[in-house]
Amino acid sequence: GYYKQPEKTAEVIDEEGWFHTGDIGEITSDGFLKITDRKKEIFKTSGGKYIAPQMLENKFKESMFIEQIAIVGENKKHPSALIVPSFDFLKKWAGSHGVTYSNEHDLIANDKVIARFQEEVDRMNQGFGNWEQIKKFALLPKEFSIDGGELTPTLKLRRKTINDKYAAIIDDFYIE
Repeated sequence: GYYKQPEKTAEVIDEEGWFHTGDIGEITSDGFLKITDRKKEIFKTSGGKYIAPQMLENKFKESMFIEQIAIVGENKKHPSALIVPSFDFLKKWAGSHGVTYSNEHDLIANDKVIARFQEEVDRMNQGFGNWEQIKKFALLPKEFSIDGGELTPTLKLRRKTINDKYAAIIDDFYIE
């Protein structure tokens, strides 16, 4: 508990003596605890469904096409994603699929590239409930960084900064 602070101790240790860290996890088939998210990162859609963004982000980052991703959509109809492509992989793919471009902005604006990312989003959405699935996304031309303010020194997403910095793009996701 907290030294000489019984109120704070009562907030994190329940009546049965369990310490609540704010982490969310699951027990693996091997009997180990696997941390999957932080409770404070979970958000609710306007329909009242809870979304655990880190779980989605970790799954989507399994794709060779995706370097970074931020799931957004708090108090919105559905989750959406800001995706930073893995440009090395994407450029190789573009070269073998006849996609020409002069810079990364041109590359991510190409209809073939957007269609390929839509296929990837659809594939990665499988296994998630309908309310959790990414409905819309935008490709970003540069990585999230510490210097840009989107990442902490431990390389975690600064969600408020990302929401503020990309507010115009995020707002476009929810225009009907």
